[in-house]
Amino acid sequence: MNMLARLKRRSPLTLLASLAPLLGLMAALLPAQAHAGDTHPATQALDELQGKKAQLSVIQNKFFVKSNRFEIAPMVGYVPNNSFVSSPVGGAFLAYHFSETFAAEGSILYGPNTGDGGIKNLTQTLVGIAYEGDEQTTFKQPLDRIQLGAIFDARLAPVYGKINLLGEGVLNFDFYGTAGLGLLLITKDYAIVNPEYVNGNDPGHPATSATDPTTAANVAVNLGVGFDFFLTQSIALKIDARSLLYVAKEPDYGNKLANGQPVDLNSRLYNSFITTAGVSIFVPKMKPRLSNF
Repeated sequence: MNMLARLKRRSPLTLLASLAPLLGLMAALLPAQAHAGDTHPATQALDELQGKKAQLSVIQNKFFVKSNRFEIAPMVGYVPNNSFVSSPVGGAFLAYHFSETFAAEGSILYGPNTGDGGIKNLTQTLVGIAYEGDEQTTFKQPLDRIQLGAIFDARLAPVYGKINLLGEGVLNFDFYGTAGLGLLLITKDYAIVNPEYVNGNDPGHPATSATDPTTAANVAVNLGVGFDFFLTQSIALKIDARSLLYVAKEPDYGNKLANGQPVDLNSRLYNSFITTAGVSIFVPKMKPRLSNF
């Protein structure tokens, strides 16, 4: 009762002065509490909804980094859209990655002349039909093959991802596209009637390749796509497919006019579609990362 009486006898100013230390302490604590509330999951979700949250880097937790690294990729492949003669190819890619998405690339291709062993069944059939229809036929089936190629491209890799391999590991990959120009040396060979077939000594092979193939140089436009599957931070499995488009004369089948002159040939668009597989080696060695997922 005496304490209550003493409080009542104090003036408002005296009471406010006595509470000042408590009010100062509360003011000091409020900013800290507000700052701690900014990390609350509800606050984070609201910030993301309102677009306030900073976007993560596209290479966040990425197993591999390509920026400022060279890529050397020996490869072997095949031309699957050549129906008349088998066309294996070999070579290498060399690229420099200016960033994770953009690189400049050069490649060299070589295709061996497979000779008679590379003549496909369709060519054998066509030459055989032409001979059976006219033993004096001048028909010859063109056998165009890539001999050498040099290609310079820009490479864009806008997509990368991860594959969970049966729950046992994570395989990183990226998908890229290429576009550029190149120079192709095309071996222009022909399948003609096999003399041994005519004599009955080789009944199963009506066609043989000519003995005097020529070579033609053509400027080509390259358009392609591919995948890199990263096995380590320096080695990747590469699968690549590209179309080499060039303009050249129409196929010469040995047709002649009534006066015996060869038929004039127009120009047409050719497409050599090349599929390859190889191993990419990235140098220099990148700094190690803590995880691959």
